[in-house]
Amino acid sequence: MRASFTSDSCKESQLDSLNPQSWLQVERGKLSKFFSRSSSSSSIESLIKVPEPPVQPFFKPVDYVEVLAQIHEELESCPPQERSNLYLFQYQLFKGLGEAKLMRRSLRSAWLKGSTVHEKLVFGAWLKYERQGEELISDLLATCGKCAQESGPVDVSSELDVDISSGSHETLSMMNGKHILRSVSFKIGDEKIVCDRQKIASLSAPFHAMLNGCFSESLCEHIDLSENNISPLGFREISEFSMTGSLNEVSPDILLEILIFANKFCCERLKDACDRKLASLVSSRDDAVQLMECALEENSPVLAASCLQVFLQELPDCLNDDRVVEIFSHSNKQQKMTMVGSASFSLYCLLSEVAMNLDLQSDKTAFFLDQLVESAETNRQKLLAFHQLGCVRLLRKEYDEAERLFEAALNAGHIYSVSGLARLGNIRGHRLGAYDKLSSVISSVTPLGWMYQERSLYCEGDKRWKDLEKATELDPTLTYPYMYRAASLMRKQDVQAALAEINRILGFKLALECLELRFCFYLALENYQAAICDVQAILTLSPDYRMFEGRVAASKFRTLVREHVDNWTTADCWLQLYDRWSSVDDIGSLSVIYQMLESDVAKGVLYFRQSLLLLRLNCPEAAMRSLQLARQHASTEHERLVYEGWILYDTGHCNEGLQKAEESINIKKSFEAFFLKAYALADSSLDPSCSSTVMSLLEEALKCPSDRMRKGQMFDCGEATEHEHRAPLLFCLKDVSLTGRVEVKMAQWYEIDNAGYALNNLGSVYVDCGKLDLAADCYINALKIRHTRAHQGLARVHFLKNDKMAAYEEMTKLIVKAQNNASAYEKRSEYCDRELTKVDLEMVTRLDPLRVYPYRYRAAVLMDNHKEKEAIAELSRAIVFKADLHLLHLRAAFHEHTGDVLAALRDCRAALSVDPNHREMLELHSRVNSHEP
Repeated sequence: MRASFTSDSCKESQLDSLNPQSWLQVERGKLSKFFSRSSSSSSIESLIKVPEPPVQPFFKPVDYVEVLAQIHEELESCPPQERSNLYLFQYQLFKGLGEAKLMRRSLRSAWLKGSTVHEKLVFGAWLKYERQGEELISDLLATCGKCAQESGPVDVSSELDVDISSGSHETLSMMNGKHILRSVSFKIGDEKIVCDRQKIASLSAPFHAMLNGCFSESLCEHIDLSENNISPLGFREISEFSMTGSLNEVSPDILLEILIFANKFCCERLKDACDRKLASLVSSRDDAVQLMECALEENSPVLAASCLQVFLQELPDCLNDDRVVEIFSHSNKQQKMTMVGSASFSLYCLLSEVAMNLDLQSDKTAFFLDQLVESAETNRQKLLAFHQLGCVRLLRKEYDEAERLFEAALNAGHIYSVSGLARLGNIRGHRLGAYDKLSSVISSVTPLGWMYQERSLYCEGDKRWKDLEKATELDPTLTYPYMYRAASLMRKQDVQAALAEINRILGFKLALECLELRFCFYLALENYQAAICDVQAILTLSPDYRMFEGRVAASKFRTLVREHVDNWTTADCWLQLYDRWSSVDDIGSLSVIYQMLESDVAKGVLYFRQSLLLLRLNCPEAAMRSLQLARQHASTEHERLVYEGWILYDTGHCNEGLQKAEESINIKKSFEAFFLKAYALADSSLDPSCSSTVMSLLEEALKCPSDRMRKGQMFDCGEATEHEHRAPLLFCLKDVSLTGRVEVKMAQWYEIDNAGYALNNLGSVYVDCGKLDLAADCYINALKIRHTRAHQGLARVHFLKNDKMAAYEEMTKLIVKAQNNASAYEKRSEYCDRELTKVDLEMVTRLDPLRVYPYRYRAAVLMDNHKEKEAIAELSRAIVFKADLHLLHLRAAFHEHTGDVLAALRDCRAALSVDPNHREMLELHSRVNSHEP
């Protein structure tokens, strides 16, 4: 999506072509001279070009907290049929905030609260689309005897009710007070079909009038229906239906005949039966395409819904079928009502999103968004549809139409659409006007980071720099300001400052575009080892990533750069990985693992380690992909079961993960299986007595050598001497004892790291049980094998032993060793006086502004000092870019304390939108709600 949103002005200013090999075919030592020559400035400029931030096709309100609160309030009192649309709008808001988990939950709520079959179809298909690649989880749950709560196919025929009461006419003709039953013969071509006159009359009002009314046919025994496109076989089925009320098994062609005939003569019961019979026959996309046309022409809602379900269940592939796109793109209002009932807006929201993900500038995307605009009824729906279509028209260079749409979205209340209007003004040469538009917005509402970022595009020099600094201050998650500042510093050949600037954001947000820019820096600096590290990290996160506005595959760059770095042996790779893991260099560790996966080492183990790193880097989707690859490459059944256990555990199925661990242990006892079982048990059991079980499991794990690594590259102690200056414990660790009971003997990094994890976790359990000396032993032994994070556990032990200074010093050691150390500063802040705590927490916010504890601590201190406004402002500073339950909860409590009931209620409702089941939040909401005026 990132490449798709690139602005046209940026693309047009870049070089028409890029030859990456020209940067890499320079002899070593020559590139720096090439870099310094004035003739190379255009090449350098193109290499580190930073594209303008896209105008995103998302709903981005000025005050998302207020909107969330409004949605929550409406959900409390609205009719059931309105709830799905409210959850859909909540989904769109969370999408604008980048909250993937909350988006998924809102979609699921929309599906669960769907009041019609059509809503169930649309949101069920949307959930399936969002879960692409997760089919394995359902399969694994099935092996544990548990059915996944999935939004599977709906039985449309049985669930969609159609009102057919007006089509029944059961009256009989009478003569002299007696019922007279007469037969009638219908001629179809050369054949005559004898029917019960009153049974046929009962099919519809037209037939009743024809056979019993004042028409001449009421006196005829023979009626010719040859000109009504019905075959003799078809009419015999109609006659049979008039007698029995049900259809026999006939071919789809005959059913279509009957459907068309029934619709022509208003035979509603017959039409409904035919509609449902045809619907049950739809089993493929070809069936659906052929039958949908008839369903729409004949106004057959059950058949249309069944065809729709087939299309939606095949997203996104079905949108590559022009026949399907034609159906969705050119349906009129009545046809949309037949196809999707009142869920037209939801349907085109889904289709538009899928199409935008495929190609933002395609005709199909524009068609679907046109239909979205037509389907929009409420003001909220209109502002979203106008803005999204405006973004697409802008990229398609349809500027007049884009301007009209952005104006409409702005008038509907979507302030963010002013960014589209500003871009259009700049394209037309009105740069000052674009600047003024943003200035007007900034002065009229509470300013947000994107406003200053957008305004910076229309000024230069110090003014631009100041706007970007303000953008980062208000919203540190915006990537463009860091990238622009870093590129500017690089052009001035201030290399260290440029790297420091791009590293600021990479320290807390692993954005691909930022890794790409740093890769370009290293390429220009001829630091090929660092460059290949970044490109391998990029490929780990996104294997198909393309660089330079999508023009060059990242894998191509890796191939070229690799020719300029030394090849590492398997042993070198293990050493490099051990060093990076010990220094908490997560990106470096990802890169080494990527390289190792090309060798013949145990891939399952490496993919598993890769998944751990990706989780730590807050990349859950990539982490799950790595876990699935670990399972795929497992060489034994018991190893595969362990990876399946972690897949289930990481997706919230803790008990099933525990079951997989036990199955693995039953086959073969291994460190990995015991560790999984201990981890899952500790997380799933609320019984305090389970701590002893967890301890015994971790101790048992430490007794088991890692089976996978015995199959890898092995060294005995004699071969390790030449490496001892780098990793003295790497190959010859002996007799590391755990409280005199567990002896660990390892011959490789993986087993050492396994032991480090186990020792660290066991230490935590000992601390929770009050066994501080045993916990200290665990942490010290973990540190002996360079499990750096054990410093944090040991610091906690010191603190619990009332040695606060030792705890502070222990955390200082971790800060020195770890490259990613924001969490270490945060933890150290607990072991010092208030002034030093304040300093440490300010450092945390600089290193990782997404960590919420520092804001909460500073706000609490201000509240203690009776500085209520400042305390609320401190929380608001973070809330504006992070929808965090704890921040909202604390601010709601502060508002309650100051007597601002409405503000407290707003924050309560917004927080409950983030987590509807949070007990303390529910209690606060109930208390505040009782005081509402």
